[in-house]
Formats: sequence, structure tokens, C-alpha cells
Amino acid sequence: MFSFFRKKTPPPETPAAGPAPVGEPSQVLAPEPAPSQPTERRTWLDRLRSGLRKTGSSLSQVFTGTQIDDALYEELEAALLMADAGVKATEFLLSDLRRRVKERKVTDPAAVKGLLADALTELLAPLEKPLVVGQHRPTVIMVVGVNGAGKTTSIGKLTRHLADADQKVLLAAADTFRAAAREQLSVWADRNRVEIVSQEGGDPAAVTFDAVTAGKSRACDVVIADTAGRLPTQLHLMEELRKIRRVIAKADASAPHEVLLVVDGNTGQNALAQVKAFDEALQLTGLIVTKLDGTAKGGVLAALARERPIPVYFIGVGEKLEDLQTFSAREFAQALLA
Repeated sequence: MFSFFRKKTPPPETPAAGPAPVGEPSQVLAPEPAPSQPTERRTWLDRLRSGLRKTGSSLSQVFTGTQIDDALYEELEAALLMADAGVKATEFLLSDLRRRVKERKVTDPAAVKGLLADALTELLAPLEKPLVVGQHRPTVIMVVGVNGAGKTTSIGKLTRHLADADQKVLLAAADTFRAAAREQLSVWADRNRVEIVSQEGGDPAAVTFDAVTAGKSRACDVVIADTAGRLPTQLHLMEELRKIRRVIAKADASAPHEVLLVVDGNTGQNALAQVKAFDEALQLTGLIVTKLDGTAKGGVLAALARERPIPVYFIGVGEKLEDLQTFSAREFAQALLA
């Protein structure tokens, strides 16, 4: 199974005055280098291409003509907008593509698709950053999102990969008023053989505080807090998330170290609206984009890159554990235009 984790060998430290820094070398969740992709990663890329086929087919059809003219660019503009790339990203990509075509003196429409893949890769590149754990112990991760986005399932998958990388994980069931959420997280905890802090009907912030405190006392590597699903328009409920964030900081002044938003890739431009709202409320550090399999709105990542370039740590194309993988701009662009 492809692992998200790649242990980084720290460079030799330069001797310096004063005490040496204390702590374990960081663990980094990062894509494997492309030249040595294992079979599992190639299989994942096949699933990604298959999942994005609805989006990619409409884009690829644009390049089946015989000449590069205004009609081609107009068709491409329509296809990008239909894929929910958004106006700003669409305008940027078209302008960049025209420049590349002119500089390369390309005359074959089929070759333009490769240039679009390059332009899209460059646009998406700022989103490709690794999730680092190990700089803080425990690394406290707060996970938020609307109901139905796949938040708790994504936490379960992430926990499994962390556990497989010998990270000691503690889960906090901070969705205290929804029994199904606590039960689902508890199932993932049992499956992954990790501990969980849970409380029926209690205060979500208090549960999270207890979990962070317990994580510190038990020498855990990572504490992940699962919060209740919230629509960004539910202002009083969004305030509860802000409270959880503040209370986490009371348990650990440097925490939360990561605030992750799980978004459903099928929601297109609505996903961008969610990112903007949650970021303004909670200062997001990263995203997990789920359910990209079978969507016709895969272009939303381009919209995110242009309008709210928050790192996309993981993307998901299915329910299986291996269906959640690290995001690579080049892989995504090539899969989208396959």
C-alpha cells in the first residue's frame, strides 16, 4: 500500500552555541517522487483519471478540431466554466495558453492540450504542499466541514495512514450531540487501534481540551479533533468552531497546528464559497477534497488556486483507504486532460 509518509533524513546540524534543539525528526506527508512511483500509486492515478473523466472529456473534445482559432478558445472557455474552474481561473488559463501557443509556434490543436496541462500544473502548483507532523508533539489537527462532505471518513483514513507510519494518534469526538458521528469515529478508532476521547452530550470545546491535554500527557504524536458539520451560513454554529479553536489554544498555546477543511469536490463553486467562509472564520491551513470520482466539476481546484490558494493536502476518489492520497499538481492536471 502506498504510504503518505516519507521519513526525511535531517541534514547534519551546524554546531552552534547554546543547547541543542530537542525533538524527533519531522515526519512529512508528501508525494513520492514521480520517477519511482510504486504500482499502488499508478493504480491510484488510474482511478483518478477515471474519476475525473466527466470533467476531462468535455475539455479534451475541444482539441479534436483541425485548427487553432478563436472558436477553439471559445469552446475551451465554455468547457472550463462548465467544469467550475470559475471566471478568474478560466481567464488566467486562456491568457496563459495563448502565450504558450504563440511562444512555441504550435499549429496542431492536439498539441495545445499538452500546453494546457502545463498551464494548469503551474496554476495548481501553490496548492501542492505536504502536511508536516512532528515539529510539535502532539501535532494538533482540527478538522471542519459541512455535513456530508466526508469529514469523519477522511479522518479515519488519515488516522490509518498515521498509525501505519508508527505515529501515536488520539482522536477527539467533538461532535458531541450527534451519536452517529461519535459512533462512526469510534469505529475508526477501533479499526485503527488508536485511543479516542468522547463524551455524550458534552461541550465540544471541553472534549477537545481534554483530548489535547491527554495527548500531551500520553506522549501522543498527533491529536485529531472531529467537529460537528457546519454550514458557513450558520453563524451561531460557526462561532462554536471558533470557541473550539480558542480552547485548543488554552490546552496548548501553539495549537491548533493545522486547521483542515474537508470539501466535497462535487459541489463545485459552492466548495470555493465554503473555503472562503471557513478560512475567514478559522484561518485554514489545508484542505482535503473528497468525492472527485465521477464529478463533472473537477475544475474547482483551479478556482481555488486562483482565488484562495490554500494547500490541498489530500484528494479522494472513493471510499477505500487507498482512495485518499496526497495531491500532486502535475498528476491532477494530466489526469484531468487524459
